[in-house]
Amino acid sequence: MGTDPGQHADDFRLFQTTEHACGYWPERAARDLVFDPRDPRMKQWYPLALGWGFRRSGDIVYRPHCAHCRACVAVRIPVDRFHPDRSQRRCLARNADVEMRVRPAERTEEQLALYRRYLASRHPGGGMDGHGATEFDQFLVGSWSEGRFIELREHADNGSGRLLAVAVTDVVDSAISAVYTFYDPDLADRGLGTLAILRQIEWARSTGRSHVYLGYWIGGHQKMDYKRRFHPLEGFDGREWRELDFAARGIAIPVP
Repeated sequence: MGTDPGQHADDFRLFQTTEHACGYWPERAARDLVFDPRDPRMKQWYPLALGWGFRRSGDIVYRPHCAHCRACVAVRIPVDRFHPDRSQRRCLARNADVEMRVRPAERTEEQLALYRRYLASRHPGGGMDGHGATEFDQFLVGSWSEGRFIELREHADNGSGRLLAVAVTDVVDSAISAVYTFYDPDLADRGLGTLAILRQIEWARSTGRSHVYLGYWIGGHQKMDYKRRFHPLEGFDGREWRELDFAARGIAIPVP
């Protein structure tokens, strides 16, 4: 009989990491709270951890816990209330020829080749551009997660259209979590990152799940601020999830 995580919440073991350079603001020092990755119940606890603002990377489930910075805000999209804005509708129309396939989280050579091209273009010299098969599995697959690889492919009559993007997606009973997306760096005009989130929302809705977790939103950060374009967007304040009011923060919201 499986373990009920709600009955053993006081058994959680959390560790605080030592200070390290922030992955988003390198000039800042960062710390994380991390669940014990050796705990055999991590798979059962993971849905709760998502609801507490944590995120998965490989087998590590973590949440930023910095002494002097609260820039990282865990965010999620309430699926039933989401409607694409004008720009997102254009993205869907522009990619009407793209088909979605949901596959097990098992690496293929085609996926690995696309992943390496993406890293070489987006993260040159950052340490990730040397990733191979082992790092792919450690970072994106993990040993206990219930993951899927959502492939986005060009339509082809023979069923083997070109692979454009892969959205690594964790699945729990009531939600999905967007872990990482990589795509063809030569096709920036398609907006494949936006398309991947829109297709994940569609998939969550079609399977009766209530939320899509997007990781962390960081206001003003060039690579993370795009998440505010998916609204309504809920943020975790450390105690509960609240709809983010970007107007109150002095941040312009795109007009639908």
